[in-house]
Amino acid sequence: MNYVHKIDKLLRECFEPIFLEVIDESELHRGHTGFKEGTQTHFKILISAKIFEKMPRVARERAIHKALGSSIMQDIHALSIKFQ
Repeated sequence: MNYVHKIDKLLRECFEPIFLEVIDESELHRGHTGFKEGTQTHFKILISAKIFEKMPRVARERAIHKALGSSIMQDIHALSIKFQ
C-alpha cells in the first residue's frame, strides 16, 4: 500500500470526512536537492469533517499529525493541509 492510500485510510477512520483528497506532490520536486526517484515525500491533504468545525487551526493540524502517527510522519518531508 502506498502512502496516499495509507494516509487516506487513516484519515477516513479517524475523522469520517465529508470530503477528503490526498495528493502526492513528490514529483513536483524533481531536480531539487535530496529528490529520490520513486519516493513519496510531499503531500497535500484537502479535508472537510464535522469534527474540525469548532477546532482552532493549530488543533486541527495537530489532530491530523497525530492520526498519521510517527511512522508515517517521519517519512514525509512536506505536508500541506487545507481545511474546507
